[in-house]
Amino acid sequence: MGGVARRVGLLVSTAGFPRSNVKRSAPIPVPVAAATFPRSDRPPPPCVLFEDEHLLAVNKPPGWNTHAPASFAGEGIYDWLKHREPRWARLAILHRLDKETSGVLVFGKTALANRSLTEQFAQHQARKVYWLLTDRAVSRREWVVKSKLARIGERRQSAARGKLAETRFEVCPTPAPASAGGAGSWVTLRAEPRTGRTHQIRIHAAESGLPILGDRRYGGSPFPRLCLHAAELSLRHPVSGADLVFRAPADFTADPRHALRAAFIEPELTDAFRWIHGASDHWPGIYVERLGRYQLSASEHPLDAGLRAQLLSPAAPPTLYHKIVPRRSTATQPADASPQWIAGDAAPPHFVIRENGVKFELSFNAGASVGLFLDQRDNRRRLLTGHVAADFPLITTSAPGRPPEILNCFAYTCGFSVCAALGGSRTTSLDLSKKYLDWGKRNFALNGVDSARHDFIYGDVTDWLQRFARRGRGFDAVLLDPPTFSRSKTGGVFRAEKDYGRLVAAALSVLRPGGVLFASTNAADWPAESFLDRVQTAVRASRRRVIQFHYAPQPPDFPVSRDEPAYLKTAWFRVE
Repeated sequence: MGGVARRVGLLVSTAGFPRSNVKRSAPIPVPVAAATFPRSDRPPPPCVLFEDEHLLAVNKPPGWNTHAPASFAGEGIYDWLKHREPRWARLAILHRLDKETSGVLVFGKTALANRSLTEQFAQHQARKVYWLLTDRAVSRREWVVKSKLARIGERRQSAARGKLAETRFEVCPTPAPASAGGAGSWVTLRAEPRTGRTHQIRIHAAESGLPILGDRRYGGSPFPRLCLHAAELSLRHPVSGADLVFRAPADFTADPRHALRAAFIEPELTDAFRWIHGASDHWPGIYVERLGRYQLSASEHPLDAGLRAQLLSPAAPPTLYHKIVPRRSTATQPADASPQWIAGDAAPPHFVIRENGVKFELSFNAGASVGLFLDQRDNRRRLLTGHVAADFPLITTSAPGRPPEILNCFAYTCGFSVCAALGGSRTTSLDLSKKYLDWGKRNFALNGVDSARHDFIYGDVTDWLQRFARRGRGFDAVLLDPPTFSRSKTGGVFRAEKDYGRLVAAALSVLRPGGVLFASTNAADWPAESFLDRVQTAVRASRRRVIQFHYAPQPPDFPVSRDEPAYLKTAWFRVE
């Protein structure tokens, strides 16, 4: 059992507002360019508009939920932020935007802020302004819709009984920014909701005979996105009492895929990410990754001329490779499984990309996998920063004067190990391929890390876990990301769904008390609940106990939808 038979897949000081310096009568606009952030060695993600000790304001892109819709679905922007930085551990939802609605969203960071803003929203003291587009004829300049809203079947609508909702509409003399490209029949409306009911603006616009462009649920014409944007939010600062105005520009013609990725991909730190994720991005069966100066597509079939032309748009990297992924895995030679050059300048045998500021070597000549699984980016960041989730530090067991020790099983090209080493840990990388371990050493060198201070072990994972246990060797964290299927001479056949519990038991034999076990699988047909139960059953059978737990789904550039369900399941366990 080893790492050769891998999965197939592509892919801030606290700036307050002293009462003595700010007059309540003079609102403070807070555009993107004037954002203020607490001090940090790491810049905030691009979606962050403003942050101080009490508030966090973001520009939510279309296609990202405010919060996770279910326990094992993809993270909402709230979940992703809450678990990203220790200072965001107390982040609280104060209002919401629909998944397909973009714009300003504010979270509370302190109990005082939560109380103040909750009261402001409840008493309708916070003022919201939305922009929307419709392609229907408008016969009046402004009007107010007031009705009671109730859920009837799958939809909400005005009814005799329900919650009172009021919205003021106004035709804008000029179109919303960047919204008029080639569409003279579009009309831009300004909507100001006086209440905060679910789908309120969408329902009131539709019942006014002006359904929002892209709002199929309420009768809008087809469009790549729902053309509704929370452009402005005015509220009172919970401590200083200053009037704040958060603004985010609307751009309804921007590609929704680009808007989503631009919200969290920091271009100065990361140039490798999933650009198109199948049906979730309205390209069923097509998966595309941006890899620095190159892009790599994958599907069951060769690219046709139409898809090729779309991928080679002026805004895309000029070099395109394509990989055919059969529905059923077959034994092939690396040359046959490797991506094939399609257009642009051919890539060199090895090239370098950046992820969270870390460099990795990739190659299109190494078989089905190019050297890094992008769906583990957020987990590599956890190892880099030493922060797993809210109130969940990675290491609590390291003795004074001793660096944390992390065992990376199925290390492949040692992406986890490089990040852990940069985070201050001493790593042991274990894999059944000398070629990949040598590749891992080159990744260490790319980042200025002396690989001689870390261990690289060639061999079967189960065999070496048993050896470590016999020697009394312990680790502060053990990382398990095995292939769904593998075969080795010493370990025999490994099937994730059948053998994962046995693997966990072996890993626990070398995990120090209070250490962290990372468990991951990309077995798409294995339900998350069943996977987690298998891991926790193995923990109990080993007479140990989980004392802290965090489930981490695939990152937001691998969006989860009904047509493109989640496949990656990763979890962090602190084990007593």
